[in-house]
Amino acid sequence: MLESLNPEKVCFVIFKARELHGAMEGVEGVEEDASNPSDDRFASALTTANDEPVRAELRAFIQAMDQDESTELVALCWLGRGDFDTQEWSDAMAAAAERTGPKTPDYLLEMEGLADYLDDGLAAFDLGCEDFEERSL
Repeated sequence: MLESLNPEKVCFVIFKARELHGAMEGVEGVEEDASNPSDDRFASALTTANDEPVRAELRAFIQAMDQDESTELVALCWLGRGDFDTQEWSDAMAAAAERTGPKTPDYLLEMEGLADYLDDGLAAFDLGCEDFEERSL
């Protein structure tokens, strides 16, 4: 069970990750290799530059977490991704604490499925974000 990380913080990360990674979802007729606005029906306006404020906000939010919180966030992501189950939570926490490589914000922001992984991780503990947006924003 989550010890240091408030589920509300996880919900904020989920909400912002969906905002960041979901900009192109649902835009019909956009080719993956569309090279200019006329090719992609001006959907390119929804990408890169417009994501930077959201990316910066999410990066700063994760960086502001203490070590225990960021470790739990990574472990929760791995739980939701299926790398561990709830009975292996202590193993997930240990692995997250020993993780090397990119800093936690960079590591998590590169995951396209971040929001879904965290959502599934919360669900594994019977937690969720059903009314987060109305309560918090």
